Amino acid sequence: MGIILRAFAGFLSGIVSGMGIGGGVVLIPFLTLLLGFEQKTAQGINLLYFIPTGFAALWIHIKNKSVDVRLAWILAAYGVAGSIGGALLAGIISSQVLRKMFAVLIIVIGCNEFFLALKKVK
Repeated sequence: MGIILRAFAGFLSGIVSGMGIGGGVVLIPFLTLLLGFEQKTAQGINLLYFIPTGFAALWIHIKNKSVDVRLAWILAAYGVAGSIGGALLAGIISSQVLRKMFAVLIIVIGCNEFFLALKKVK
């Protein structure tokens, strides 16, 4: 049963990643809540998971001409600097605090999407 559940989580996270939403939204809660991983370990697994899934999705998005490659490289340059800072910060913050920060981020994103959808309905 465990391998099927893990395969399902990987597949579902891949679908979400492929849509550009971020598979970590699915994968990190799965790893922490269902498998009992510490937040830092789950985030590390998610980062490694993102490399092959991100490249696979990127290839399709480039093929469909839905990527502004120039802008993506500019954002990536600043993103690398930010990710180094974030990784260093994650090293000094406890897993419990990181987990709460992740939860707040997910709630804020969810509320934002909810209210944007409401605006479109009106």
